[in-house]
Amino acid sequence: MTTAIRTAIVIVAVLVVLLGLLWVFQRRLIYLPDGEPVPPAATVIPGARDVSFTTSDGLRLSAWFLPGDHDVTVLVVGGNAGNRRDRAPLARALAAHGLPVLLMDYRGYGGNPGSPTEEGLRLDALAARDFLGDVPVVYFGESLGAAVATGLALSRPPAGLVLRSPFTDLAAAGRVNYPFLPVGPLLRDRFPVAESIARVRAPVVVLYGTRDTIVPPRLSKAVAAAAGARARAVEIPGAGHNDLAMLTGAEVVGAVVELAEQARERP
Repeated sequence: MTTAIRTAIVIVAVLVVLLGLLWVFQRRLIYLPDGEPVPPAATVIPGARDVSFTTSDGLRLSAWFLPGDHDVTVLVVGGNAGNRRDRAPLARALAAHGLPVLLMDYRGYGGNPGSPTEEGLRLDALAARDFLGDVPVVYFGESLGAAVATGLALSRPPAGLVLRSPFTDLAAAGRVNYPFLPVGPLLRDRFPVAESIARVRAPVVVLYGTRDTIVPPRLSKAVAAAAGARARAVEIPGAGHNDLAMLTGAEVVGAVVELAEQARERP
């Protein structure tokens, strides 16, 4: 066996091992939870209370609920990192308009049991929506949460759907952040947002920052295009993916309030 052949065999073997490791541990690159227990709700958001609900596969998940006097409730579906404490400023901003807000956390986030997967997050969002009962709800989905909220909208139609920095599907976002990996063939979780949004019948607002390097604007624009005439795209100039403007900016809060008011006015 020549040196060249032996070298080629070693390279192939290393690549196979690396791809195998990526297959096994890929969810650690996708989901970045802050799994530490959060403090009591009222210590972070005055007037909020700790609540919990059980998923259909038996996980008891904790969340924060902030009451309000508006007829429409907002379900905040977070992104792939942190926990509900990071979304508390948004809840406070929405509560200033009288909107009740449920800040949910996925399995594995914020002290909740379990480990995140696409199917698991779907079940978590379903349980959160069912907890709210028979009231009109606007879904606010942030980044990965936009994918979860879009999927939820197919089985539990909302009064409105706000998607902040959505991607067309997880593979497209993965290719941006890991351009050196064969993301498409490796992915176990897919999150097909553009495909799903075409079947959502609620009014949709898509928000994106022009300097977002994690989910580039072109992906969010494609989601808005897939939603068709029901969607309104809102560009936030100069905003990056994790900038405060994308959490509590006037455009973000205003989009949620606008859909809630429209839902209130509908017969």
